[in-house]
Amino acid sequence: MKIRTFFVLLSLALCRAVLAQSTIPLPNNSLYFADLYLLQAPQPKGPVLRLGDRLAICGDSITEQRMYSRIMETYLTVALPELNITTRQYGWSGETASGFLHRMTNDTLRFEPTVATTCYGMNDHRYRAYEPAIGQAYTSNMTDIVLAFQSIGTRVIAGAPGCIGMNNPSWATTPGSPKEKNLSLCMLRDIDIEIAQAQQVGFADVFWDMYQAQFEALQRYGTNYTLAGKDSVHPGWAGHLVMAYAFLKGLNVPGDIGIFTVNLAANKATVSKGHELVSFHDGALTVKSSRYPFCATGAADKPDSIRSGMALVPFNPDLNRLMLVVKGGKAKNYQITWGATSRTYSAQQLASGVNLAADFEENPFSKAFEAVDLAVKAKQEFETK
Repeated sequence: MKIRTFFVLLSLALCRAVLAQSTIPLPNNSLYFADLYLLQAPQPKGPVLRLGDRLAICGDSITEQRMYSRIMETYLTVALPELNITTRQYGWSGETASGFLHRMTNDTLRFEPTVATTCYGMNDHRYRAYEPAIGQAYTSNMTDIVLAFQSIGTRVIAGAPGCIGMNNPSWATTPGSPKEKNLSLCMLRDIDIEIAQAQQVGFADVFWDMYQAQFEALQRYGTNYTLAGKDSVHPGWAGHLVMAYAFLKGLNVPGDIGIFTVNLAANKATVSKGHELVSFHDGALTVKSSRYPFCATGAADKPDSIRSGMALVPFNPDLNRLMLVVKGGKAKNYQITWGATSRTYSAQQLASGVNLAADFEENPFSKAFEAVDLAVKAKQEFETK
């Protein structure tokens, strides 16, 4: 589908002039952030997802890896079951925005998605320093993609491209350092922001979330930690977790998995929506849940670990809050046992609330969560075929 618009480039140029002062302040003590020009990202104005939504996750080979898309679909299935969202991924290896534009009528629009996320720019920037022709082509194609979705009533989250790793991809024979290529990707990120504002659609700040997470990983684990992947383009699980985090934020998911509140003095407990209080006696709380936290395991310092990615961005505090609040106790400390794991908290910590999803890597949700995730994995593999 091709919906040609001639007014967009002018409106985007005017938008850049208006927003020139609205940029993200950058750390001034690191060459890693030097020369970046980042427009302030627009924030969601309200809930994006609705009951019965059909979500299309669109992108290039990074999407076709079926990793961030799998994280997203599993998360939406277990954390927001009441919305009954169905998800399909439409990743296509080597694709540019132009390529998707030419196949989206047959491959995506005919399935009538109500919400769509896009993630292009990695191939569009041609693995080289930014040139005006790159920006002009990307602006035209991404604008037409958004308009095509809007023509059938699809709500769009325009995702920025990710970032390049610390080494040039082996196939990138074009001149330029990884930093110059990231500056080019950053320019496409700003174009996505301008399109999102001009067309009044959502935005997912994949580039900035990944670029910051990559810096954090370098400080913690050194250059052997390849957030953007061994080829500097295709991330492992940690990088894909960061991408999923950016898109889920763009979708403005609430992040409240549940709250279990215990009053020891009154010997009473309450639970929030999505959970049913079965019993509470002798300090033992039993709950039946239809809403799960996102459960992940893995080494903290490995780029192929989802759990590692969850520590590089505020995934748990922002999107994965299963809170236990305990008040009315007389002891200074309490031991909390959940499943096979026990942890000790102060009475003050428990009164403020502790996030069980963050603190208990293995927990009673883990097996049920794994079953859902494996079903999503098989489904997305079939969709790619």
